[in-house]
Amino acid sequence: MIRTWAGLGVAALIVAAAGTAHAAVTVIGGGLAQACSEAALSGENDLKFVTLCTAALDGEFLSPRDKAGTYVNRGVIKLRRGAYAEATKDFDYAVRVKPDMGEAYVNRGAASLGLHHWAQSLPDINKAIELGVQEPAKAYYNRALAYEGLDDAKSAYFDYQKALELQPDWDAPREQLARFSVSHR
Repeated sequence: MIRTWAGLGVAALIVAAAGTAHAAVTVIGGGLAQACSEAALSGENDLKFVTLCTAALDGEFLSPRDKAGTYVNRGVIKLRRGAYAEATKDFDYAVRVKPDMGEAYVNRGAASLGLHHWAQSLPDINKAIELGVQEPAKAYYNRALAYEGLDDAKSAYFDYQKALELQPDWDAPREQLARFSVSHR
């Protein structure tokens, strides 16, 4: 039996959901799209970077991959600002442009998590895992948050374990696992 410690479940989950993992996309070649990518990858959340990404989308010729990646990157910056609905629109655009870009799905799932739409996040996160993402530990971590929101502690535990296995130096899944007690029946 796997369960979270009593009293920590909902409060810790709300804190954890605020810390969903975001997956940015590397765009190279110079220009505003690359600057947008660098901002997303470095953890920026200032509105000026959303404007920068918008300028790249409006004014630069981008390959479908770079266009979708720039939508993802702008969405990631919006996620960090707590603008979940706006970020979701960017991830929707990215999926339309490049339906095989896993990062668009994992981030759309993260936006759903931010809105506490646990069940709605799962198809996107599962699709991201199926397609593959550059940082799969983030997808498993986010899916664990969704499972925990759905009171499926066993699935959450195993996904936190998988995230830690994939990225052993990442503290977030280790901290989440510390809240669990495991007993055998």
